Amino acid sequence: MAAPHGFARLRERDAALPEFSFTDASGRAHGVADFAGRGLVINLWATWCPPCVREMPALDALAEALRPDGVAVLPLSSDRGGLPVVQEFYRRTGLRHLGIWLDPGGAAGRAVGARGLPTTVIVDSGGRERARLEGDAEWDAPDFVAAIRRLTARGGPAAPRGA
Repeated sequence: MAAPHGFARLRERDAALPEFSFTDASGRAHGVADFAGRGLVINLWATWCPPCVREMPALDALAEALRPDGVAVLPLSSDRGGLPVVQEFYRRTGLRHLGIWLDPGGAAGRAVGARGLPTTVIVDSGGRERARLEGDAEWDAPDFVAAIRRLTARGGPAAPRGA
């Protein structure tokens, strides 16, 4: 069976994750530290970015699949139009399992050194970056779900793919 779209671009690593802030739909500021002890899938995206739009349904399904594991999927929108633009996009596309998170100034992207959108950073429950993927992917494919569960486990080694 072939690997799902994007899987070959998943780059495992073990790096410190810098602190950065973003806001929720009510405008309240949050940071990575607010999610201490939880695995994270941080997706940097925008509604004007075709590959970002293409992968959002898969991220929505991923959020539902990972909810029992306590892993949070945080799609940080860099749309300058903010909340209304993202809310309309979620409504129009039927996204139900993703929260609305906003990063209109792009602080998150700068902090993690993203080279473009979409960029997804996988963070373990100890707060370390364990992998990253540039571009869109089939996040809800079983191979991705299994890899994310493995990578977000606290302090586990970055085992080779297929392990």
